[in-house]
Amino acid sequence: MRYMLIVKANKHSEAGVKPSLELVEAMEAFNESLATAGILLAAEGLQPSSSGLRISFPARASKPKVAVGPFDGEQDLIAGFTLIEVKSEEEAIRWAMRMPDPHGYGEGEIELRRLFDPVKPDKDPQRSVIEADLQEQIDMLKKSSPIEANWRNKI
Repeated sequence: MRYMLIVKANKHSEAGVKPSLELVEAMEAFNESLATAGILLAAEGLQPSSSGLRISFPARASKPKVAVGPFDGEQDLIAGFTLIEVKSEEEAIRWAMRMPDPHGYGEGEIELRRLFDPVKPDKDPQRSVIEADLQEQIDMLKKSSPIEANWRNKI
């Protein structure tokens, strides 16, 4: 199961304040422990929303609308993320609880969200029929007489 630990933005991250050396070292140690455990897929910090764009798709408009940052509502913005792959939700929670305060000011907030499992396309129906026919032929050959089986073993 893949989970994303979403680091919520705050006034410091939106102002572009760089994290302290202690916080950088703590996050590096955390990410190293995830990597050592073999569950780290990605971890990145994001630039403030002032350097971003927001594209919206209004219901009746023919074209998407583009808005230039910064955006309001710090709690709704993302400052970074860590992507992990674990065996259970409980394991994801345990790892999320180990993450250092992502802002270092006692105001950090992490949202833990499970990703959808990759969608595997259904087999082509025609291919399924051919595979079933071939399997039936293989099964018939396996049930052939002992004389035929001995002859096949000599080849």
